[in-house]
Amino acid sequence: MKRWSLVLMVAMSLVILAACGQKKYEPVAINEDVDICVVCNMQVKDDAFATQLTTKDGKNYKFDDIGCMNEWKKSNGTEQIGMDYVRDYNDKSWVEFSKASYVYDASLRTPMAYGVISFKDKAAAEAFVKEQALGTVLTAGELASHEWKQNKDMMNMDMQSGEGHMEEHSSEEGTHSEEKDM
Repeated sequence: MKRWSLVLMVAMSLVILAACGQKKYEPVAINEDVDICVVCNMQVKDDAFATQLTTKDGKNYKFDDIGCMNEWKKSNGTEQIGMDYVRDYNDKSWVEFSKASYVYDASLRTPMAYGVISFKDKAAAEAFVKEQALGTVLTAGELASHEWKQNKDMMNMDMQSGEGHMEEHSSEEGTHSEEKDM
C-alpha cells in the first residue's frame, strides 16, 4: 500500500512540475491612447487589423498591420517569440497566428496597405472571399513564403487624404505626385 502511495505522489509531482514549467502567453488589450506600432510608429487602433506578439522573456510588441509584424519577424527572427496573435476580421477576437486563416488581395485596405486580413478559421476566410469575390485564402505556413509588398498606390491615396504613414511617403516615389500638382 505504501508503495502505491509513493508512486502516486511521484506521478502527481511530475505532473505539477510539468505544468509549472510551461509559460503561458496571453494577448494584452490595445490602448489606443498610448500603443504605437513598433515598426511604423503609427497608432495601433483597437480594430480587426491589430496584431501583437510576446517574446519568451515577456516583452509585448504591438502592430497596426500584420505586414508590420512580419517586418519585425524578418528583422528580429522568430526563435525568441513566445506567442503571436492576430485579430479575427469579423469579431476582433484574438487568435493565435499559427491557427488563423488569412485572405490576401492587393486591393484590400489595411492600415499599411499589405492587403492581408485574418480570420479565426478557414470557413470564415472562404466566406469572405466568396462574398467579396476577391482574394486568396492562405494559412500561416503559406504566409511564410508570401511576397510581403505594400500597395504603393493605396499608400499614396491614403497620403493624399491625410491618412497613412508619413515616413513611408517621404521617399522620392511618395513625393513626386505632390510636386506635379504645384
